[in-house]
Amino acid sequence: MTERLIVIGGDAAGMSAAAAARRRDPELQIVAIERGAHTSYSACGIPYLVGGLFDDLDRLVSRSPEEFRQTGIDVRTRCEVTAIDLERRTVTVRDLDQQSDGEEGFDQLVYATGAVAVAPPVPGADACEPVRTLHQAERFRARLERAGSHHAVVIGASYVGLEMAEAMVLRGLDVVLVERSTQVMSTLDAEMAAHVQEAAEGVGIRVMLSTALEEVRHDSEGRARSVLTSEGELPADHVVLATGVKPATDLAEAAGLEVGPSGALRVDDRQRCPGVDGVFAAGDCVESRHRILERPVNVQLGTHANKQGRIAGVNATGGDIAFPGVIGTAVSKICHYEVARTGISECEATDAGIDVVSVTVKDRTRAGYYPGSGPIWVKLVAEPVTGRLLGGQIVGVEGAAKRIDVLAVAVWAGVRVGELELFDLSYAPPFSGVYDPLLVAARQTAKAVREAGP
Repeated sequence: MTERLIVIGGDAAGMSAAAAARRRDPELQIVAIERGAHTSYSACGIPYLVGGLFDDLDRLVSRSPEEFRQTGIDVRTRCEVTAIDLERRTVTVRDLDQQSDGEEGFDQLVYATGAVAVAPPVPGADACEPVRTLHQAERFRARLERAGSHHAVVIGASYVGLEMAEAMVLRGLDVVLVERSTQVMSTLDAEMAAHVQEAAEGVGIRVMLSTALEEVRHDSEGRARSVLTSEGELPADHVVLATGVKPATDLAEAAGLEVGPSGALRVDDRQRCPGVDGVFAAGDCVESRHRILERPVNVQLGTHANKQGRIAGVNATGGDIAFPGVIGTAVSKICHYEVARTGISECEATDAGIDVVSVTVKDRTRAGYYPGSGPIWVKLVAEPVTGRLLGGQIVGVEGAAKRIDVLAVAVWAGVRVGELELFDLSYAPPFSGVYDPLLVAARQTAKAVREAGP
C-alpha cells in the first residue's frame, strides 16, 4: 500500500520537506496543509513591500500552490489542522472557506507550523493585527494608503521593528519607535546597537528607549488613534507590534509531543520528535543546538527552516542526514547601515557565565580614497587563553554586512583570532583597504588575548 506523508504548514520548512520527500519518492502520497492562501513566501521581504520598494505581492512568493501541485504534492490552502491523533495516525482538518471538518490519515508526519506573534499584555494590543503574512501585509499597506494617515508607532526595536519603522518613513509618515529596553536590537552589544539607533534617528525615526507600552487606544470603528506609554501619549494612525513571536506548538503539545526548555518542540539532529516513530518537526517551531552555547535554542530564520525542512523530508523517506546546529548568524539593513552578527555577543557570554575577551574597531569599508568609502565597526568576541573566535558583530555602510560570513565560517570551524588575522582575504580599493577591517579587528583581538594572559 502506498505510504502517505502529511505536512502541517506550507511555508519554508513545510514545503522544503514536501519537495525533498517528493524528489526521493515519486510514488509517495504527500498532502501539505496550509491555513493561508500562499505557500513558500518570503516574510522577510514584507517590510520592503510595505515601504513601497516594489508593489507586486507575488514577487515574494517563491513557489505557488499550483506549482507544487504540478509536482504531485496535494497542497490544500485555506485549511487548518485542528487536532493530531498520534495513536490513530490521523489529523483533523478544517476547511476555513467551507467551515467543514474532515480527517486525514498519515504514515509519516512533518510538523512545520512556524511561530505566532505575541501581543503585549496591555489594553488594546490584541486589536492590532500583526504584519507577518502576505495577506496581513496587503491589508496593512492598504490602510497606510488611506487618506489622513500621518502618524505611526512601532512597539519593539527588534530588527523587524526597525525595518517596519523605516518602511513607514518611506511612506511619508511620522514614526515613533517605542522600546522598553535600554537599547535597540538586543541581539547586539550596546555599543554596536548605538550605531543602529543613530541610523534610525538619521532618517527621522524618533526612538524612545526605556519606555513601556501601557495601552493602545482605538476609535469607535476600531481604528488606532493613539498609544499611551510610560512617557506620555503618542498620536498613532497605525500601530505595529514587533514585541516578539513564540513557536506555534499548541497543536503539537495537545497531541503529546515534547516541548524543550526554549519553549519550542524538542527534536533530535534528524528532526525527529522523540518518542513517536515517523513524526518530524522543522522550522521556527523547533529547537536547535547552539554550537557555542551547547544548549538548545529557538532561532527563527528562514535559512534554518529551509535546511531543517529538507532534512525532515529526506529522513521521513528513509534517508539519514543530520542538522549540525546553529551559531546565530543574522544580517539586516537598517536605514543606511548594514547590520550583522554571528556566534555569541559579549552580553550573551556574560549571561552564560563564559569568560571572553572582546575588541571593537572602527575602519572604512573601502580604501579611504575610493568613492563610497564609509565607516564600518567590527566587534570580535574570543575565548581567553586559546583565542578561539566565539562571535562577531558588524555595523557599517554598504559593503559591510556580508563580511559576517567570513566570521561565521571562522566561528563554526573554531578558528583562533591569531589565525584569522592572517587569513588570505581579497583586496582591491573598491572593496577594502590593504588590511580588511576583519583582519584589523582580529589583530587587535589577538593582542588583547595575549595581554589578558593565562
